[in-house]
Amino acid sequence: MNDKNQDAIKPPVPAEISELGLEITLMRDILLKTIFRRNLSDISDIAEALCVSVPIAQELIDVCRADNLIETLGARGASTTAALRYQLTDGGKARALDALTQSEYYGALPVPLADFWKQTARQGIADVTITREDLEASLSHLVMPEGMIDQLGPAVNSGKSVLLYGPPGNGKSSISNGIRDALGDNIFLPRFLEYAGQVISLYDPIVHTLAKPEEFDAHSLRRLGPTFDQRYVLCRRPSVMTGGELTLSMLDLNYNPVSRTYQAPLQLKATGGVFIVDDLGRQSEPPQALINRWIVPMEQHFDILTLQSGQKFMVPFDTLVIFSTNFAPSEMFDGAALRRIYYKIKVDNPTREDFIKIFVKTGRHYRIRPDEEVLKHLLKNKYPAVDNAFASYHAPFLIDQSLSICDYEGLERQMTVPLVDRAWENLFVED
Repeated sequence: MNDKNQDAIKPPVPAEISELGLEITLMRDILLKTIFRRNLSDISDIAEALCVSVPIAQELIDVCRADNLIETLGARGASTTAALRYQLTDGGKARALDALTQSEYYGALPVPLADFWKQTARQGIADVTITREDLEASLSHLVMPEGMIDQLGPAVNSGKSVLLYGPPGNGKSSISNGIRDALGDNIFLPRFLEYAGQVISLYDPIVHTLAKPEEFDAHSLRRLGPTFDQRYVLCRRPSVMTGGELTLSMLDLNYNPVSRTYQAPLQLKATGGVFIVDDLGRQSEPPQALINRWIVPMEQHFDILTLQSGQKFMVPFDTLVIFSTNFAPSEMFDGAALRRIYYKIKVDNPTREDFIKIFVKTGRHYRIRPDEEVLKHLLKNKYPAVDNAFASYHAPFLIDQSLSICDYEGLERQMTVPLVDRAWENLFVED
């Protein structure tokens, strides 16, 4: 995304506490808990911890001073320009401790759910347009079957669900990752969300990759502050990948009874990005049950979550869902479920010609000169014995194992017919 487009989706910097969209009691309690837990006194440190501007932090402090919860310590040092320092009064400490019994959360002020809906609409996944060149570049490390790119492009640009199916070991996971890489641009996501006074953690460093932070010119006559609401982070469009470990409970809010806060489910963390369900059919949950869980979100673009109190609420569902499976789709889903998956793309075994291309490209990747004798041996002697059942993973498997033998036996890294024969023994298992 270029700077002009990024400027258009920036969440505006709040100018006063009324623009934060939060109840004053919630903001006051988070301020008191943050000062108490982190032992802060300088206004700049307090503002940074709350992810707000110094004027807004000062507004909140003034509210607490009026209630005799915070008192002034005076400026640090003798300078007349030094900022004042603050500390909690006995009443402020008591209020902080009482607030901590209700929720251990402190730190950055959360973003109201209503504001998150607006931000999601400004940077929706359906607004991303990927060109053929983008997709070819992100999948350049793969040998793609004829016409595959032309199938994938419209599917990705639609922002709708995609099912990749076919025999194992032919690059379905790699294609999913390539689609994610093709998105390429950055979006703004809240660090924390707020709904009905509850705090939900959204930003996850495992899922979200931070973009380059804003830089300020320290030598300019006027040093400008951040250009977007610092309660958000600027990151690459997120990508969440799950496999056989996926359960239905992972798609619900995760409540921590100790901190009394919530962790956002995987699909909410993937907002504006890609959610990849790899190895569909190998989860403990039946595939039909998983698909049923996604039907409403995929069609209506919202999901329904539930608080501990039983209160239900809607959150945006703005995610490109990619399912990947080795099983026949008709064996896992009924007709209604298949109809709701908009794009169904088969990733089949490579042809003989594509296998040769994969073998040559993989050899170059490993910096091994492709050996013509080895390739002839495989095509004339080995593959006919297994009904020419080529698979995309065979070439890297055979080359990697051959090089491992060389490293173990102190040989020059190379490919020979005897080495490939030894590697072949690990490729198939006799019944």
